[in-house]
This record gives sequence, C-alpha cells and structure tokens, in this order.
Amino acid sequence: MSLELVCPAGTPAALRAAIEAGADTVYCGYRDCTNARNYPGLNFDEAEMERAIAYAHQHSRKVLVAINTFPQAANPGPWHRAIDHAASSGADAVILADIGVLAYATKRHPELRRHLSVQASASNELSIAFFRDRFDIRRVVLPRVLSIEQVAALVNRVGIETEVFAFGSVGPMSEGRCFLSSYMTGLSPTSEGACAPASHVSYVEDGAATRSCLGGITLNRFSQGEPAAYPTPCKGRYVTHGCASYLFEEPVALNAIDILADLRDAGVTALKIEGRQRGRAYVSEVVASFRRAIDALERGDSAAVASGLHAVAEGGRETHGAYEKGWR
Repeated sequence: MSLELVCPAGTPAALRAAIEAGADTVYCGYRDCTNARNYPGLNFDEAEMERAIAYAHQHSRKVLVAINTFPQAANPGPWHRAIDHAASSGADAVILADIGVLAYATKRHPELRRHLSVQASASNELSIAFFRDRFDIRRVVLPRVLSIEQVAALVNRVGIETEVFAFGSVGPMSEGRCFLSSYMTGLSPTSEGACAPASHVSYVEDGAATRSCLGGITLNRFSQGEPAAYPTPCKGRYVTHGCASYLFEEPVALNAIDILADLRDAGVTALKIEGRQRGRAYVSEVVASFRRAIDALERGDSAAVASGLHAVAEGGRETHGAYEKGWR
C-alpha cells in the first residue's frame, strides 16, 4: 500500500498549490478558534471551505478539516457548527481532539469519518483504543515522541490507520497540553488555537544584539548576523546555571524523507507535512519533494530519494527526531 501524503493548507491558494504539487490529501481549518492554527490571514471561511472541498474532489483528492482545539466551558457552539458545516460540505474526515467534540460528531454525524488529532496526545495502546472503541476513530495522528519501533508496535496493536509527521517542527512538547504561551500572551493554544501570536511578538535592539520577545518576555538574544528564529516558548534560549541553551526544543526541522521505507515497513498509513502557517512556495517545494520520494520508493528506486529541503527547514537544520532516539 502506498504511503498517503497529507499536506497543509493555511489558505485556499496553499490548498491549490498542495494539490498541484502532488498531495493525496490536504488538511485545513476554519477561520476561528476551532483549529490549532488560528492566526490572522490564515484559514477558511465557510464559503471558502466549500469551494476548497469541491476543488479537491474535482481533482480526486481528499480534504480533512482540523477542528482540534478544546472548547471552553459552556461554549461548545463554534465547534459544533464547524462539525456540522464540514459534514454538509462533504469533508472526507474531521480531525478532532476533545472528548465532548468527538461525542457530538459521533452522535450527530455518524457517517462522517473521524481522525484523532495529535492534540489528543494519544501515544499508547490503551489511550488510542479508548478513542477507537468509543468514537469509532478510523485514524490516529501519532505524537512526535515515538521511535519507529514504537510506531510499529502500536500499528500492530491498535488496528486502525496511523498518520505520522514527516516534515516540520520537531515538537517535543506534549501536544494538546502546552500552556507556556498562554502565560505570556493571555491567549490559549489549546482553546483559542493561538500559540505565540504575532500581535504579541516584538524584536528589541540591545546594543550589538537583538532580543526576541513574546508578551514582553525575552525568549532569545541574537548576536549580529545570527539567524533570529520566531519567538515561541518551547524554542526559547534560557540561562540556567549561568549557561544559555535551548532547554526544550532547538530551532531545527523534522525531516523523515530518507527513512520513508522504515516508516512504510512499520505499517504507517499516512505521512503528515506540517506548515499551515507557511506560504505557497513552502507548500509547493516540500510537497513536490515528498511526492517524488514516495513515487521513487514505490518504484524501488532508493537512489532517487534526496531531500533538498535544507533551505526551508527551520533553522536550516534537519533531524529524524524521536524516530531514531539516538539519545537513549
């Protein structure tokens, strides 16, 4: 079975670019708090979503709608409306994380295919089985903390499709449980979909250096000529014991393009490219590269698999992340 290539679309233009570059499936979200990439200038209103799904289906591709944040108490309305609209628009699946949202989708739209978002942080057999048995989850998006051996073991045990990240952020934080940004900005990544919003970002000249800040808090300090990464709490450089270092995550990109055969052999169903906040050029380049690599893998032409994505990799660096767990 061929690996399904699942690609990001933060805008209608990016969706078209992904499909033109060879995506099998595109994932996107509504322009509100219901998805975990709720940033100004991104996402789809209802009319755009309808047109996007129709366009994808005209090209025999699928659209997954991410409704993967967590409703605040007594206000599930936006999430329910998003599910209703995705169902009526012909979405091929919805990507959900919250138990109440899952229950609503299961009851109101039992025919609508449901995928479990990485935001649910389901990383073991029992947790995945819970969602599978109670909400008929057809696919789980696995967190970026598992080795290839652990992925293979889960595939054998849970009996549903698995989707793994192949390019983008390393993401060592526990997805769906990260609250660092909310302390600095007052906006929640988990219920409002806004992690390190640009409205709270600033860059301050400090002598010969530049400080990058979030909510007025310095997250990093760069010397002249040193690349300045976007300030997110998990990629901040902090001083501990007198030494400045990246405590949580360095600005480096996950790139699994040269271990696709291992992921396929582990039983993975789909490869997920991250980047709904990135532009059309990024989407086109990354999707086209993975399309060539997957096609070469199917032909048995391993020599044709080459990355060439260094220029769009975060921090200009690449890693296999937890898939190889070289630190253990």
